Amino acid sequence: MKAVTIARTGGPEVLEVRESPDPEPGPGQVRVRVKAAGVNFADILMRMGLYPGAPKTPFVPGYEAAGVIDKLGPGARGVGEGEAVVAPTNFGGYADTLIARADEVFPLPKGKSFQAAAALTVNYLTAYEALVEQGHLQKGRRVLIHGAAGGVGIAAIQVARILGAEVFGTASPSKHDTLKNLGVRPIDYNREDFEGRVKEWTKGRGVDLVLDPVGGVNFKKSYRCLAPGGKLIVYGFSAAASGPTRSWLRLLWHGLRTPRFSAFDLMTSNKGVVGIHLGRMTGETERLKPHMAQLVEWWGQGKIEPVVGASFPLEMARQAHEFIQDRRNIGKVVLTVGPQ
Repeated sequence: MKAVTIARTGGPEVLEVRESPDPEPGPGQVRVRVKAAGVNFADILMRMGLYPGAPKTPFVPGYEAAGVIDKLGPGARGVGEGEAVVAPTNFGGYADTLIARADEVFPLPKGKSFQAAAALTVNYLTAYEALVEQGHLQKGRRVLIHGAAGGVGIAAIQVARILGAEVFGTASPSKHDTLKNLGVRPIDYNREDFEGRVKEWTKGRGVDLVLDPVGGVNFKKSYRCLAPGGKLIVYGFSAAASGPTRSWLRLLWHGLRTPRFSAFDLMTSNKGVVGIHLGRMTGETERLKPHMAQLVEWWGQGKIEPVVGASFPLEMARQAHEFIQDRRNIGKVVLTVGPQ
């Protein structure tokens, strides 16, 4: 088995390709020969030593992959050898082989690619949790999505459009045409005040939901964009990871600028703040399975379609991390193994 390991915390250079014996599936498990694996910003935070709950180094990162089942463990039911599947995993995704629970993998809809499958789990589950489960987004409501051209951003746009919402999104100007084609009103976060734009477009009312993975002072401005009854959904802190390696000074600076929300203010303003950490929901299988099933169904029906912005061979995981940190991706970045 070949896998990319975070050998120690640091820049992309700490990612090392290592080989080890193939793992064997245990009771209720399957072994998957991976064809593509998703790369998430959370993986970058793990590499930098900024991700709560990450294993001690060395370890293999990766929360999602897609491939072909080649071996069943004792008692594994509902799937068969040779079946192409989406395989959520709690770490271990950056590899050519992984072990997954048989009751957590999902067959690929007919005609769908492994690369698109590897872009489904984390991004779309995060979007579903934010918009449907926590946000209760309804037709005619408005949502502001930060990082709208990224993996979670595009997933959230597609889910919001299914729900009939009006979408605003922040992104750099080079990505605005993509957002317009997705039905989004784009905002240049470098040159425009997104708070002012939102208030202008909504005639001062604000939006019903804000999805914010940026953190720091951005949380405060996002909160001010909310209409009465609105919710701020926070699911990241990318502001603290703007460089290739960890900086305690940068982390402290953004931490001090992060607002502390008062319970009294939340009550009197009729607003809410909700946090989502999908990595801490790995024990919530029975809750997440129907959400994943819905997403796979929508995918098969063509209602959502993961956008793969770039793909790199597994051995080029370092370059994949650099690509994301340079804010060059539109959609998901994936790692590939062998012919697709």
